[in-house]
Amino acid sequence: MIGKITGRIDYRASDHVLIDVRGVGYLVFCSDRTLAALPAVGEVVALFTDLVVREDLMQLFGFQTLVEKEWHRLLTSVQGVGAKASLAILGTLGPDGVSRAIALGDWNAVKAAKGVGPKIAQRVVLDLKDKAPSVMAMSGTLAQAQGEAEAEVLEDVRPKPAAPAAAGSSAQAEALSALGNLGYGPGDAAGAVAQAAGEMEGASTPDLIRAALKLLAPKG
Repeated sequence: MIGKITGRIDYRASDHVLIDVRGVGYLVFCSDRTLAALPAVGEVVALFTDLVVREDLMQLFGFQTLVEKEWHRLLTSVQGVGAKASLAILGTLGPDGVSRAIALGDWNAVKAAKGVGPKIAQRVVLDLKDKAPSVMAMSGTLAQAQGEAEAEVLEDVRPKPAAPAAAGSSAQAEALSALGNLGYGPGDAAGAVAQAAGEMEGASTPDLIRAALKLLAPKG
C-alpha cells in the first residue's frame, strides 16, 4: 500500500500529475482543487495517496491532507460513488465543504459536483451523516500534523507558510469537542458548528462555540 509520496513534479495534466521519486515516476490522480494548489513542474510536492487495485487497473489518487484522504475513503464507500465522483465532490467543495454539507444534510451542495446526480447526492448525505462529526473532530489534529510533516520534508527545498485551512479545521474540531463536553449530541453539534463556520469564515474557536450555542438554543 502506497500511503504517501514525496518527489518532483515532472508533468501536469488535466486530472493527474507525474511525480518523480528517485527516478521512478508515479501517475497520481487528483481533484481540480488539489491540482490547482500544487506547485509548478520541477518543484517538490508531498501528497497522501490511496492506491486502487483492480484486475485490469492500478491507480494512485493524491490528497493534500489526511482529512481529504479520509473523506475520499468514506465517499467511495457509498454505493454508486467511485473515485471519479469522489474527486469531483472534493474538488467542488473541499474537505471542509464536504463536512459542512453532510453535517447540514445539504445534498444540493453535493449535487453541484460534476457528474453527481440528486439520488447519489442524497445517498451520500444519508449514508455519511453519522460519520461527519468524527471526521470534523479529527480534521484539526490531522491538518496540523500534515502541515508539520510537509514543513519538515520540504524545509530545505520550498518554504511553506502555515495554511489557513488548517487553522479553520482546528477551530471547528475544537468547537465540536467543546460542545460534546457540554452534552450535545455529535450530530446536533456537528450541524451547528458547520452552519456557524459557513456563516463566519475564519472564525476563532470561541466565536464558533458562541455561534453554535445560539443555533442550538431552544427556540421560542
